[in-house]
This record gives sequence, C-alpha cells and structure tokens, in this order.
Amino acid sequence: MTLPADTRPDSVTLRVAFWYWLKLGFISFGGPAGQIALMHTELVERRRWISEQRFLHALNYCMLLPGPEATQLAIYIGWLMHKTRGGILAGLLFFLPSLLILIVLSWIYMAYGALPLVAGILYGIKPAVVAVVLAAAWRIGSRTLKNRTLLAIAVAAFLAIAVAQVPFPLIVLAAAAIGMLGGRLLPAQFQVGGKHPDSRASYGVALIDDDTPTPAHARFTWPRLARVALGGLALGGGVWLLLAWRYGAAGALAQMGWFFTKAALMTFGGAYAVLPYVYQGGVEHYQWLGAAQMIDGLALGETTPGPLIMIVAFVGFVGAWSHAIFGAGGSMLLAGVAGACVATFFTFLPSFMFILAGAPLIEATRDNVRMTAPLTAISAAVVGVIVSLALFFGQHVFWQNGRIDGAAIVISAGACVALFRFKAGTIKLLAACAVAGLVLSYRHG
Repeated sequence: MTLPADTRPDSVTLRVAFWYWLKLGFISFGGPAGQIALMHTELVERRRWISEQRFLHALNYCMLLPGPEATQLAIYIGWLMHKTRGGILAGLLFFLPSLLILIVLSWIYMAYGALPLVAGILYGIKPAVVAVVLAAAWRIGSRTLKNRTLLAIAVAAFLAIAVAQVPFPLIVLAAAAIGMLGGRLLPAQFQVGGKHPDSRASYGVALIDDDTPTPAHARFTWPRLARVALGGLALGGGVWLLLAWRYGAAGALAQMGWFFTKAALMTFGGAYAVLPYVYQGGVEHYQWLGAAQMIDGLALGETTPGPLIMIVAFVGFVGAWSHAIFGAGGSMLLAGVAGACVATFFTFLPSFMFILAGAPLIEATRDNVRMTAPLTAISAAVVGVIVSLALFFGQHVFWQNGRIDGAAIVISAGACVALFRFKAGTIKLLAACAVAGLVLSYRHG
C-alpha cells in the first residue's frame, strides 16, 4: 500500500528494520551501483524512511571513504534511524548472508573442485571475470578521468604496478600526495569525480525528511568521537591479541587480521581497486592461495549477493584450509570457517568505525576540494590498477599449459560484447558463461 505523498510514514521499529536489512543482504546483487539503487528504490521511493536529499547526503560521504560504499551507506542509514545498534545491525545483515554463502561455496570448491562439473563451470566463468574487471575499469574511469591530469595519474599507476611492480599502498600514498599538492595548485583539475548530482527529486514526505532536525545521537562531539574510535580500536586490537596469544603472532589467523585491516584502509574506488593488493599479499607474500585460486575466488564472489570485497572470505577460507591452522588432525572445514570469519571481521571493522565515529565530522567538509582532491587522485590511480588486474587475470586465463586457450578468449570476447554493448547483468552473464564452459569441457573431455 502506497501512502499519499503528503502523509508522513509511521515510525519504524528496529524489528521492521531488521527484516528489511536481512532481505537486502540476500538480494543485493549487481555490485555497489545495484545495491545503492535497491536501497534508493525501497527506502526513498517506496517506504520513504529517508528523503532523497538526506540519502544523497549520506551517499556522498560514503563515497569519500575507503571501504565498500554500499555497506557503509546501509550502516549510515541504520545508524541515523536507530542509533549505534541500528547501524551495527544494518551493516552485519548486509554482508552476513554473503559470508555464509561464500563459506559453503568455498567448502565445495576445496572439497570437490576437481570434479569435472565444478571444473567445467569455473572454466567458463573465469574468462567472463576478465571481461567484468575490464568493465569495472571502464565504468570507474568514465566517471573519474575527467581531464588529462587524472588520465596521466591512471597511466602512471598502471605502469607502476604492472611494469615496475610497485606495491599498491605506495601507489595510493603517491596519488594522495599528488592530490594534496594539486588541490592547492590546480583545484579545478581535482574536483571530486563521480559525485552524485544534487537532485531535487521528491517522492513525498519522508520519515527523515530534508527539514528533519539532526537527531541528538548524530551530532558531532569530541567525547563521542573519542569514545567510539577507542572502542573500535580496542575491539579490533583485542581480537588480534587473542588470535596472536592462542595461535601465535606469526600464525595464519593473526597475519590475516593485520593484513586485511590494511587492505580495508586501501579500498578506495571499490573492491576491484584493492584486489591487486590482496593478490600481492595473499598469493605472493603469505602464499595462502595460488594465482588460479585467486581468480576462482573472484568468480565465486561475482555470483553471490553482498559487497564484492567479500572475496576476502574466500581468501581467508582457502588460506586457513591450505595451512591446516588447527593441525594435521584438525577439521579442515572449521579451519576454513575461522579464516573466512577473521578475514571478514577485520575487513569490515574499519567501515563501522568510519560511520559510527566520523560521519558527523566528515560530512561538514565533503564539499571542500582541498579535502577531497587526494581522494580524487587516488580514484584516478585506481583505474590504472584495475586495468593491470585485468591484464594479470588474462595472462593466467588465456595462457594454459604453454599455449593460448582460444576457447577462453572467445568466451571473454563474447562477455565483453555483452557487457559493453548490451549492458548485460553480471549474474546472467556468468550463468551463460558457466554453461558454455560446461559444454566446452565435456566436448573436450
């Protein structure tokens, strides 16, 4: 039932909000753009829990932060409506379904991945992943690279990581430094890319409307900022110390906690941007998984709801399983679940801290170009990094056993046409490529 436009919706209980956020966690396919669109349709247009302007106000802030912006937007709206407990509830329910599904898929992959059926499905999906990553680079680039300065930053980032093999954190720091300098000397070249328009659309009176006063719990105070920030740091530090005490600071779980905390702080521009860093750490440095497994993990992550950064759960699961963290006689499944949960906890904890502690403070500076220029430069560098990721995946997918895999190239080319020309949905595309992989694998089997 649709309320009249001039009728304010009734107050929303935490119970009602719980069921909405749980439902969103199971249907949030389509990446951050699709997830944000789902929230806008339901919360702004249909239920009118929040007005268009307040929704965009929150979204613009989340776009400036490292981490998955759709998850942070859910935390923000949940926090605005039901205080800290509402924010925590919204954030947890947004990614918990994805975590549970990925744990099941990771177990199937590790236990039965060698079966012809599973191998055939992955054979079709992996070339499609190359196309999906290229489409992500195009999507972010078209929104970010508005001038030659930003384009030059993107090219330099590509060469730095693909040719010179510069670590991803150094690329981010260099881009931020360029942005800080450019924001002062050439501010017009570093306007925030991809900012959503200040639309005046109205769908009727909202529960949290344009003129609704900021609730008391959302007003900035230094004591509150310190209290929430210290609480988050104590929680993260306490969990890490517990893992280090029980399994050793050099153990896989403690290493995952520290590594995925750093990865969470590098996630500017979406999950695709941080994947090279996750690859460098998970595959090359810690050797939790192999390069082919990393590609398989991204393929699985693309087929599940929730934020794409949930691929960290796959990395944690495979790493803990492969390293038998509970000993040779321990349960491999329990080890994998522990690794997935640790990776997820440390990846998402910073997002909760950014919203619950910093939203009132950072919102006040979101239109200051000197504050946003470093993030604009980082977003430009991210485009080059994502292109290098597609190149890396292509090398591993198209070159098999010392020869070029023509069938994989054909599948990837078809996926590119479907994405760029016909704007195909990711899930339908991956399903079609999985079928193609099954057919080809059985024909050559």
